[in-house]
This record gives sequence, structure tokens and C-alpha cells, in this order.
Amino acid sequence: MPAFFRWLSRKYPSIVVHCVEEKPKIIDGVTVPVDATSPNPNDVEFDNLYLDMNGIIHPCCHPEDKPAPSNEDEMMVDIFAYIDRLFAIIRPRRLLYMAIDGVAPRAKMNQQRSRRFRASKESMEKREEVEKIKDEMRSRGLEVPPDKPDHAHFDSNCITPGTEFMFRLADCLRYYIYHRLNTDPAWAGITVILSDANVPGEGEHKIMDYIRRQRAQPDHDTNTRHCLCGADADLIMLGLATHEPNFTIIREEFVPNKPKPCEICGQVSACYQ
Repeated sequence: MPAFFRWLSRKYPSIVVHCVEEKPKIIDGVTVPVDATSPNPNDVEFDNLYLDMNGIIHPCCHPEDKPAPSNEDEMMVDIFAYIDRLFAIIRPRRLLYMAIDGVAPRAKMNQQRSRRFRASKESMEKREEVEKIKDEMRSRGLEVPPDKPDHAHFDSNCITPGTEFMFRLADCLRYYIYHRLNTDPAWAGITVILSDANVPGEGEHKIMDYIRRQRAQPDHDTNTRHCLCGADADLIMLGLATHEPNFTIIREEFVPNKPKPCEICGQVSACYQ
């Protein structure tokens, strides 16, 4: 699928547009957040925003281009900040739909099982390799960075339906939604739907089911502007399959060769050659 997006963007370059993002301002040492009630700087007013939450949860809980959060509270704060950033860019006026992957079909579960076994094995092999490097550094008389705390080794396999982490995440998201609805004027007039991991189905398919149900309603507005956030290339096909005339997909820009944190010290620099 990444090859499909690459081909599509090269064949039709005008379909890819860089969004305009307003940054929070700092006035007298105080950070002033973006006013999402003002008109969208991209000259497009979106009605509905759909978030495939697994594409947000994974980068926030175990990022590849920066040090990992020190604890679960920081993970939740990073997730909230990412949602706030997307909300400030899109500024939906009617609906915000957040979908977390639920229990997948049997074939998908088999694929996920094999993928997670492989990820667990690779994680164990990586830790063994780090220990070998540290032993070699000690034998050379080099200073060895202190071991990472246990919370730094976050097991991404817990981001799956039925785990305690997902229940805590759903509770935190409910608190976040209630807080924003009561304190943020930009959230005051919109409908917010959270489909957590207890609802079966993958996030993008739950979103598509919701859109299809809305199209079947007699009062459906065909001019509704939809925006779906997700990095999967299959979202392009799913968006086309909705037959909605105003459908936009927002995704992070791919930056090749981004620096990765060191496996030994956790810093975004090479500490050992």
C-alpha cells in the first residue's frame, strides 16, 4: 500500500496539498493556544473529522524518532496533545469521531498474533544485543550509560483489545472529551463519538460504517465535508468507496532517514560506534 500512495502522488501531484498549521503563541511567557473557533486557515471549512486512533496511539506510546515517554501518564498527555493539534488544523464544525481498533475478524487476528510474536522476539534479541555492546564498552574501559528504567521498555503488544492498558486509555479519553466539551469553545457545538476497543471491528471500518449509515438517513447533507486522519494507504480506497464528493485524508508527511534514539542511552544521537 505505501507503493500505491507513492505512485498516486507522483501520477497526480495536485491531490497532495500541504496544510497550513497555526502554532500556539507565547505572550509574556504564557502559551496561548490556537483559537479553533476562527476560520480555517486552509480556506476549507470541514464538518466532520474522523480519527483512526491506533495511528495516534502507537506513535505517542513508543515513538521511533524521539525518546519514549517516561510513564503512562506522559503517554496519555501526548495522545491528548496530538488530538488537540489535529483538531486545531481541521477545526470540525459538526462531528468528531474517534475510533480505536476493536476485536478483528479471525483472519486478521491470526496475522496480528504472528506479528506480535515476532515483535516480542525482536525486542528480546535487541535487549540481548544492547547488553553485549555494554559488555564490550566495559571491556574497553568506556563509560557505560545507566540502564533505562523498567517503564522505558514499553510493550506495544498491550495496545490490543481486552488489555488493562486499553481500558485505562478509554477512561482517559472519556475524561479528555468531557473536559474539552466543558472548557473549549471550539468543542461546544459539535458531536463527539468515541468508539473504544470494546466495539468490534477495526477503526477505519467502524468509521466507514458510520459514514454509510449517515448516507442512508433521509436528512443527509450531500455537501458535508469529511476529513479522515490516518497513514494507511487503504484509507484512500475506503474514502473513494464512500462516494462522498468532499472527502479529505490528512496524514503526516513522510520524512526519510529521520534520526532514531540510541538503544543504549535513549538520546537521539549515536553514543557508540
